[in-house]
Amino acid sequence: MTVRHVLFICGKNRRRSPTAEQIFANHPGIDVASAGLSTDADVILTPELVDWADLIFVMEKAQRSKLSAQFKPSLKGTRVICLDIPDRYAFMAPELITLLRSKVERHL
Repeated sequence: MTVRHVLFICGKNRRRSPTAEQIFANHPGIDVASAGLSTDADVILTPELVDWADLIFVMEKAQRSKLSAQFKPSLKGTRVICLDIPDRYAFMAPELITLLRSKVERHL
């Protein structure tokens, strides 16, 4: 079975993307990682992480634009999906988990 590499990106990698990484960590057929676009993110997005990913989820439209601007050479046709999840949820908040499951699962 081929394993797909799925990357979740938000701003600071403190709430939304690490929550997504944690809840999809044991999903069959995928390896997951998360990172942030900010220079002060807990895990800062690198070209190597973008190269690793087969599928990238961003939380907001502005993050998709920033990702394209900063990492265009590394993206080379990688599918990027915007989840439209605002930065107003705590890490592992039940409503964030519900939102992520409803928006991500159909793409996996």
